[in-house]
Amino acid sequence: MPTPLSGPDDESAPPSRRELNKAATRQAITDAALGLLRSRGPGNFTVEDIAESAGISRRTFFNYFSSTDVVIASVTHGFLDAALQQFRLRPAGEPVLESARAALMELADPMSIAPLAELYSLGQANPQLNRSELEAWDHCTAEIIEAARERFDRAAGAGIDELYLRALAGSVISCGKAAMDVWFARCGGSLSPDSLSILRQLLIDSMSLLGSGFSSPAAAAAPTAAPSAAPTQDRF
Repeated sequence: MPTPLSGPDDESAPPSRRELNKAATRQAITDAALGLLRSRGPGNFTVEDIAESAGISRRTFFNYFSSTDVVIASVTHGFLDAALQQFRLRPAGEPVLESARAALMELADPMSIAPLAELYSLGQANPQLNRSELEAWDHCTAEIIEAARERFDRAAGAGIDELYLRALAGSVISCGKAAMDVWFARCGGSLSPDSLSILRQLLIDSMSLLGSGFSSPAAAAAPTAAPSAAPTQDRF
């Protein structure tokens, strides 16, 4: 889960050696699971297989993850956690989707998206893995709701509209899925730096589309007609 950050002015202490070791172990477990997923396919390896590949004990594995499925889902969660940490650093008064787009732009290294992209690509050829991946995306909705709720709590006098929060989170997840679909159709699952850069930009552009109310390029370029009624203010 992401570490709550109260604002951009906080000064965080550098991670301790223990924290670094825990992060390295967690990454080793995830890398081992992905390696087995590539070579054997989903459902064809056990916790013991992952532990052996990662060079740890079975007991150590369960200190970090409860099952093989949770390890695989952590790839999606890891990417979202990194984006949410950047989101939490944005100014409280900034529009939510502008903050979401800026957070994705902060993940400047396309390789940060590589595990997410690889897992998505593997899932396209395996219905079981694809279902697990979709479940992981759906589970992330709760984390987005919580991050948005924190944003409104930080904004003085801002009320929390539960429908807005849940509709926003669902829309963000749907746009993320759409970006992944377009990337796979366009690049065929390639994990080259150029392909990953395209995926990163598609994710950023999907947030822009959502923030603009899905105004099409043609509509944006057309002359503005006199509206028949005053438009509703965009709460994004």
